[in-house]
Amino acid sequence: MMRLKSKNLLSIEELTPEEILLILDTAKSIKEGSFFIEKKEPYPLKGKIIINLFYEPSTRTRTSFEIAGKRLGGEIINFDFSTSSISKGETLKDTMLNLQAMNPDIMVIRHPVSGVVNFIAEKVSASVINAGDGAHEHPTQALLDLFTIREIFGNIKGIKIAIIGDISHSRVARSNIWGLKKMGASVKIAGPPTLIPPQIEKLGVEVFYNVDAAIEDVDVIMCLRLQRERQSQNLIPSLREFSRFFGINQERLKKTKDKVVIMHPGPINRGVEINSEVAEGKNSIILKQVSNGVVVRMAIFYLLALRRQNVTY
Repeated sequence: MMRLKSKNLLSIEELTPEEILLILDTAKSIKEGSFFIEKKEPYPLKGKIIINLFYEPSTRTRTSFEIAGKRLGGEIINFDFSTSSISKGETLKDTMLNLQAMNPDIMVIRHPVSGVVNFIAEKVSASVINAGDGAHEHPTQALLDLFTIREIFGNIKGIKIAIIGDISHSRVARSNIWGLKKMGASVKIAGPPTLIPPQIEKLGVEVFYNVDAAIEDVDVIMCLRLQRERQSQNLIPSLREFSRFFGINQERLKKTKDKVVIMHPGPINRGVEINSEVAEGKNSIILKQVSNGVVVRMAIFYLLALRRQNVTY
């Protein structure tokens, strides 16, 4: 059986197309209910310790990791940094080394600073999963998005997708661009010039500053919220103007394919990047993304646990 090359999952950029397919196929088998019957391993994480370390607020990601771990029989510990020794001045390095001394098997980490998960992965022997680091990457979100797109269309290769909104500050956008391109999709991005990273065309995407032009022939529209907590200055005149020119609403949706699919990684800012009618409409698969997040993260837990069986420290 093919296995993941690394004991960690830090980025989509580091994964091969074959590894992405392995994760998606494993998640598909789990969702269909056949995987653990075939493997005869209903609780592959029994006796394993998973620590969730979230230094930023999270609803979907943290909860789905917790549910995924528990469904596989793992013991989940949710680390609350606000009541930890960090508030007393303990360094991140010392926190990680102290947690590692307790011998956890997997650490799921979200942090506001890009690259911190890579630093932590170098310091600990536990498997590290990046649950979002700054504006860098959010690999498990991209994997669940890829899984959902393949579930809807049967394939990812040849699918046309437009990612709309705050591209500059979005770790979801970066991970999805890497993943979609690796799997053969065509990617457009659109947003205000102030929210488009310089030279992003080098990643193989088409850049648009007119949303209507970007979405007219795509199969998937992925809306992104404004990452205002990561913006050091006002990069748009107003939320109202952003919504007018870049928000996805019913009128704008009429200019697209009838069966265009609407995605959003959450949290949604209703009336800004998307309105309620579209978010809850027949084209929306936003809640399907949330549901699929659990099986994809189950697959990642399983594959990392399998990988660790052959790792010697």
